[in-house]
Amino acid sequence: MAEAGPSYGLTKECELKTQSKFDLDRAIEAMNWVMALTDHPITPPEGGWTDQTQFQQVLKDGVALCKAMNALQPNSIAKINQSAMVFKQRENIELFLKAAVQYGVPAHNTFQVESLYEGKSLYTVIDCLFALGAVAQKNRFDGPRLGIKYAEENPRQFTAEQLQAGRAVISLQYGSNKGASQAGMTAPGTSRHM
Repeated sequence: MAEAGPSYGLTKECELKTQSKFDLDRAIEAMNWVMALTDHPITPPEGGWTDQTQFQQVLKDGVALCKAMNALQPNSIAKINQSAMVFKQRENIELFLKAAVQYGVPAHNTFQVESLYEGKSLYTVIDCLFALGAVAQKNRFDGPRLGIKYAEENPRQFTAEQLQAGRAVISLQYGSNKGASQAGMTAPGTSRHM
């Protein structure tokens, strides 16, 4: 695959903005979670994690992501490709994304294959892993945790008397003049006299 040349102008600005959204601490937290879920060996580079390209290189083949998904929901990905061929690695990422959506991750919290494979917007990969961790907690996964737990539905049942009493209360959302008046204001289209 040919490398893209340097970018300039608006393209460069967009690229820098995307790179600025990458949070190394969140990435390290996500990597530690993936390592805790799987037996996949992820060794930090010498000197520790320092930038997003290291994060991309570790997850680029999709194997660790597929193993993490299988740890959360066994056999959700039947065959994990171990090949170094580009289309097999991209297929692993696609399989992970489909399994994550089936597991309950909202589609808007996933990422495009290019985001990870080509390193275009790696922050979306981290966001997806945090969303997967949140869904795992909601699905009562009894293992390592990542991120916050999504809220669960909590329906309320009110009696007819309670509903009727609620209609009698005038909410502050309806507004309150608290001494305000329209004195001194002019109607639209009329001139002000000075």
